[in-house]
Amino acid sequence: MRNSLKALFGAALFGVSLAAVAQVPPPPKLEPLPEPPPMPAGNVDEPRVRIPVQQGDTVEEMRDAGGHVVMIKVTPPGGTPYFLVDTSGNGTWIRRNPLDDGLRVPMWTIKTFD
Repeated sequence: MRNSLKALFGAALFGVSLAAVAQVPPPPKLEPLPEPPPMPAGNVDEPRVRIPVQQGDTVEEMRDAGGHVVMIKVTPPGGTPYFLVDTSGNGTWIRRNPLDDGLRVPMWTIKTFD
């Protein structure tokens, strides 16, 4: 009796999984991407992305000891300030409304290897 219930349960589970697989739509037809535009000639050290801020906003940059921007404080006129934080140092900015929104891990550089 117990083995027949296990077999019945296994068959039911197998049937449900087949029904779930049958409902997956086919992937869309993919087309190749166009060629990217050529990079402009000029200073290589220029940033490629600029963070737009509204006119009238007060912007304060906070830099580390190496001179890299690690945090930007943006204060709109008559609004609450927000922060743009680069936690990994690769240029990916994350918006943080208040900096005291949970666990804050120290983010200073102890040692760099060149």
